[in-house]
Amino acid sequence: MGRFFTIIFERNIKEQKLTLNIDTKGKDYMISIKIYKQGNDLLLGACDERLIGKIFKEGKFQIDVSKEFYDGERISPEVLKKYLEDATIANLVGKDTIKCAVELGLVDPECVIKIKGIPHAQLVRML
Repeated sequence: MGRFFTIIFERNIKEQKLTLNIDTKGKDYMISIKIYKQGNDLLLGACDERLIGKIFKEGKFQIDVSKEFYDGERISPEVLKKYLEDATIANLVGKDTIKCAVELGLVDPECVIKIKGIPHAQLVRML
């Protein structure tokens, strides 16, 4: 199972790299993603680009959209959807980023929390 997952993921990433430059031209906004691989799991940190480096606090909740975790490649929402299809775990922040996961049916809008008006969701897919 692990080798199969790795091959599928690597193939999908190569396909996405080919479409990256085409999909991102002419967009007003970008999404930043960083990919982490641990065993068979693929963790995706994704956020609306304009949120990187900001901290949002409300009551007992806080989200730190740190450069270390989220600042990676800039992609379009269409390309993010392709990455989300391969992710087993995702940490998502921002209106445009969350919208992609909701449109794919991976995140229930009722499960999205807002901290200072900024949407945040996490997903875990059991294989």
